[in-house]
This record gives sequence, C-alpha cells and structure tokens, in this order.
Amino acid sequence: MANITAGMVKDLREKTGVGMMDCKTALNETNGDIEAAIDWLRKKGLSKAAKKSDRVAAEGLVAVVLAGTKGVVAEVNSETDFVARNDDFQKLARNVASVALSTGTTDPEALKAAAYPAGGTVGDALTHAIATIGENMTIRRAATLSVTAGSVSSYVHNSIADGLGKIGVIVALESTGNAEVLSDLGRKIAMHVAAASPVALDNTQVDPAVLEREKNVLREKNAGKPANVLEKIIESGLKTYFKEVCLVDQAFIHDPAKTVAQVVAEAAKTAGAPVVLKGFVRYALGEGIEKQTGDFAAEVAAAVSGG
Repeated sequence: MANITAGMVKDLREKTGVGMMDCKTALNETNGDIEAAIDWLRKKGLSKAAKKSDRVAAEGLVAVVLAGTKGVVAEVNSETDFVARNDDFQKLARNVASVALSTGTTDPEALKAAAYPAGGTVGDALTHAIATIGENMTIRRAATLSVTAGSVSSYVHNSIADGLGKIGVIVALESTGNAEVLSDLGRKIAMHVAAASPVALDNTQVDPAVLEREKNVLREKNAGKPANVLEKIIESGLKTYFKEVCLVDQAFIHDPAKTVAQVVAEAAKTAGAPVVLKGFVRYALGEGIEKQTGDFAAEVAAAVSGG
C-alpha cells in the first residue's frame, strides 16, 4: 500500500475539483497512482462535478433546523426545481443546516470545511452530490438566532418535506415565560414574516442608504415646499415607510388591528413574563440570483442523451 500524502491528495483535488475524502479514497484504491486515480474518479462520475461549477444554481431548498433556544436557516441551491425533490439533496440541505447549528458557522466557505455527519467534510458531501445527481449545487448562505431564555420558532412556506421549502423563517423571542405560549407566538410571527417580508426588525436597523433613498424620493416629490413643511412631510412619510418594512411596526397578519409590537407586548400576560422580540431571519429561495434562461426542452434532451 502506497503512502498517500497530503500533497498527493491536494494535487489530485486540483486536477479534478473533487473533494478531499474522495481524492484520498481514489489514491488508496489505485495505490497512489495519480493518473489511475483520475480515471477511478471519472468512472465513479465524481470528476464531473468540477465541470458543473460555472452553471447558475438558483433553485434548491431553504432548510430550517431548531434545537432548544437556537435555530438556523440555510439556503442550498441547485440548477433545477426537480432536484429539490431528490431525497439525497434534501438530506444534504438538512445536514448543512444542522452543521451550521451545531458549529455556529454560517460562512459558506467555513461551512464547507466543517465535518459532515456521514464523514468527510460538508464540501466533500457537496461535491459528491454534484457528481451523483448531475447538477451544480452551492451552499449560498446561512444564519442563526439564539436566546438565553425563551424560544426560537420557525415557519417554512411551500414546504416539500419537514423543515424544507421555498421560504424559511426563524424568529427569536426572549422571555422566561411559558414555553408553549412563546413557541406558538413565535410561529405566528414567523408566518407573518414569510407573508409580509419585512426588511428590518425596527427603524434603527433599516439600512442607512435605503433610508436616505426614501428621504430623497420624498424631497423630490415635494420640491418647492417650504423647508419646515418639507421636514414634516419627510417625517410623516418615513413613519408610513416604517409601517411597511419594519416588523414591529407592521400590522399583524393574524390580527391587523394591532401591530406586531403590540401583540408581543400583550403576550406577556399569557406567557407570565415580559416578552422581547429579539430578531428574525427570512430566506426566500433564489432571491437576488440572476437566473439563466434557455431552451428547457433542449436541456432535458441533452441530459437524457448524456450531454
């Protein structure tokens, strides 16, 4: 048995784009022969993964995983919606979220270097999935929320499996109150977030650049008015804007007569302790990704013929 060095594994990885663990296995199987290892990987279909990396992946799944007072939402992309219904891809997406939760790692590159539950790294598992399923895949993003006491709740919209869907939301409530009350309220707020798509928790968290753009729009619409009048118009306009985009100021979808902030404050009565809405994360699959357009029929034909 040849002595397989880290340099040999690195060399094979650079030549094929295949994950470290698969490269090490290939070298072991071929007694350290690089060229034979490349052929071994090709026969297994693994070297195909590197060729797919330049293809746009804008479909896939948003995965949500909760554990006690922690929660994570992660987006794992594929090229087509069909793959989202593949059991192996669903397992990958769920495991990526679980690794993010257990390690606290949310950076995609750092996540790929983390240990995967079935062995090797997350990056190895991703490469293997690309090769076996036949589409480019990416770990796009992940985010976590946690509280010292209280509840992190979730909601998944267009769910196709437990914790997997097209929109994933997690909501954190800080409180020493009744856990069941907090969990129920958190889920309802998560449903609200999925539907209302707030951009910030409150007005202090709105991007300053976005805020300035809103002010400029109001100034231009009311150009020529006296300065004191203009300032009042801008102030009023921003209040309206905050009601549209800030979670705490939005009308609660389950009770539109109240704002989300009012609902949270009132929850203290039933929870038996003050409740603080600490944060939320909302991921919608593929948002912000420029999708490729093409002849779908031709793509299917090419896939069937092995192209």
